[in-house]
Amino acid sequence: MNKRFNDLILAAIKQRISDLHITGGYPLIFRREGIIHSDKNVQWTHTDIDALVKGMLSDRQLFTLRKRWSVDFAMSFNDVRVRINAFYTTRGLSLAIRLLPETIPDVNALNLHPSLNQIRDLRSGMVLVCGSTGSGKSTTVAAIIEEINRTRPVHIITIEDPIEYRFKPKKAFIEQREVGIHVPSFDQGLLDSLRENPDVIFVGELRDPDTIKMALTAAESGHLVFGTLHATDAEDAIYRINNCVSGEGQEIIRYQFASAFSWLIIQQLVHIEKAGFRVPILSITRASSSVRSSIRENKLTQLETIMHTSRNEGMFTMELYRKEFIDKLTSFKHPYKSFGIGADSSKEKDYVSSLIDPNAVQNVVYTANIEDALATPASKKDEDWQQYVILEDQDVDLKDIFEQYDQQENLKPDKNGSKGK
Repeated sequence: MNKRFNDLILAAIKQRISDLHITGGYPLIFRREGIIHSDKNVQWTHTDIDALVKGMLSDRQLFTLRKRWSVDFAMSFNDVRVRINAFYTTRGLSLAIRLLPETIPDVNALNLHPSLNQIRDLRSGMVLVCGSTGSGKSTTVAAIIEEINRTRPVHIITIEDPIEYRFKPKKAFIEQREVGIHVPSFDQGLLDSLRENPDVIFVGELRDPDTIKMALTAAESGHLVFGTLHATDAEDAIYRINNCVSGEGQEIIRYQFASAFSWLIIQQLVHIEKAGFRVPILSITRASSSVRSSIRENKLTQLETIMHTSRNEGMFTMELYRKEFIDKLTSFKHPYKSFGIGADSSKEKDYVSSLIDPNAVQNVVYTANIEDALATPASKKDEDWQQYVILEDQDVDLKDIFEQYDQQENLKPDKNGSKGK
């Protein structure tokens, strides 16, 4: 690791800085308590940044950067994990760096409402945590998953881009996959997970229709599914889910979501004067019969009224949350206490299998679907259990596919043991 970069991260932790921005020939920019500051005494040259990035990235990540002109990745060192986006600008490469605690904070340490601990007992359904970029969505989800990890013997699979928090298995067995390193996409990771016997699935971001549809199907089929979404309020979040498809498909999605969802949390980080730092302010929507009905009937404007009248069911608008929870707290936990060296932080090293090419470019579209994934392979005969793939950027004619199929059929042995023509 570049010593200068290493020292910068350690200094940022001591000064309670949440984000760093490095760009060539310009002072260091950093964010503390949500406010942007600059340090004219710290500057990096363009060539410094090029060398730094090259030293941090794998060959595959370098390939992504060269082709896409940006790349997301995360790394751990000195009991701190950082999430980095390297991107191309008028000044060359720039880095946006988010500091993450290596020790996963719990719900109490994040000054969150204690009712969120109830989520650990859910056996199925969908839990959505929404908010703008940098609002702490991933940290809130990590805190809840860590509570499940601490209390329940279940199988948890996470699909993230990139992996932010590294979990150390406790009562639960946890497997983490990073998009672009361990799996080509969120939707492929979800499809895989349905064959991997999970109890809990975390999808780092519900960003496209296929991922949303598969996540809903997984939640309906008996899994507990966590997902994050960029949305500013409950109505906006549900609207985005419902409108991920067009036409008649919207009604199907509405009914699926109304049936599957359990909790919908919207989060903002707000500076609280008596705390002296930013604290999460939430709105919480839970799956009551009136909420489910408003979703099915597409009457989303009724949600805020339902939340106001359902406080006894654990629902809050942000205004009520601040008034009835935050304003009544007499003390707050500073989030940077989680940056201390923790015995529970995961020290497990990444291992690259000799059977996997870590620099391979994924160029296949899998024709398997959700129903295939939920089916039991043992129920199918070996000769019928085949997976066909179509390469991207390849001109494929259906006639060619059928001819290939016919050729394979002719090679199969008949009842007498002889092969076809």
